[in-house]
Amino acid sequence: MKKRILIVLAAGLLLCSSLLLSACKKTPALQKYSDYNFDYFDTVSAITGYAESREVFDEIAKSVFAELEEYHRLYTIYHRYEGLENLRTINELKDGVHRTVTVDRRVIDLLLYAKELYTLTGGKMNVAMGSVLSIWHDYRTEGIDDPANAELPPMERLIAAAEHTDIANLVIDEDACTVTLTDPKMKLDVGAIAKGYAVEMVAQSLEKRGITGYCLNVGGNVRTIGAKPDGKGWTVGLEDPLGGDDYIAYLSLTGQSLVTSGSYQRYYLVDGKAYHHIIDPATLMPAEGFVAVSILTPHSGRGDGLSTALFCMPIEEGISLVESLPDTEAQWVFPDGSKRASSGWANYTVTL
Repeated sequence: MKKRILIVLAAGLLLCSSLLLSACKKTPALQKYSDYNFDYFDTVSAITGYAESREVFDEIAKSVFAELEEYHRLYTIYHRYEGLENLRTINELKDGVHRTVTVDRRVIDLLLYAKELYTLTGGKMNVAMGSVLSIWHDYRTEGIDDPANAELPPMERLIAAAEHTDIANLVIDEDACTVTLTDPKMKLDVGAIAKGYAVEMVAQSLEKRGITGYCLNVGGNVRTIGAKPDGKGWTVGLEDPLGGDDYIAYLSLTGQSLVTSGSYQRYYLVDGKAYHHIIDPATLMPAEGFVAVSILTPHSGRGDGLSTALFCMPIEEGISLVESLPDTEAQWVFPDGSKRASSGWANYTVTL
């Protein structure tokens, strides 16, 4: 009996010693780090997160930027890359027609998602608007480069281009991973969705790896991955679209995205009037009525597409759409600085 007691006591002492040693081993404190890149989607890409060391963070940041580069190369309509079929090559003509292009599955997924958003928004978010948007892009670029001679595109030219924006002419074969534009005068422009969609895919990639406590910000498309180590959300500020120094709202995000479309971001002046880049498919002119629309939703691609679509909708129609969507909130800012928000927006706002 004494031997048994001694064995039990010895085992107990060993267990206690093990527990004491474990208690003495301190979990490395997580530190906050940030990194930036200026090469993708024509904007600044930033990643902020908490890691055990700079080396661990740098490895994660490197993987994030590498993925963003891949999406940038696939989704650009302006650049061609050797050996890569992307949206630029889909838009190109050969002997006066578009060829059937075999693409990376990530291009197929983007375009399928864009078609879903086209239906959801009643055509206000239409990636088949490239024939119209390319005209505006050229006039805006020339107007910025030579302000004294800035002009508006002729309406008759815009109307003619709008005849080639039927998204039904975007034919996708999922099994073969091919894309065909059946209208030779049609062009794709994914500027209203590509950046947000790419951010979402990168964020989901981090989540699949079990990485949390990070925040991505690609040109204002913010996507949070989990909470901070202390359990608190990420505080994100909305800048004043009318040029004030203060933020007009602060929101606390834990795994959500926040995307804003604004008339103050890309524009040029013609006879002293500003013409921005968000073109209403109904009027073929820059949408009027708001200076900024912000969307809070779990999926950054949806937020990107919705922010553009709502910018082109009457306020009541936009409110109705947002209220019909789960886990989605929005805020509209009018030219006079007044604001209107969906019913659950205030649940995310915080005071600093």
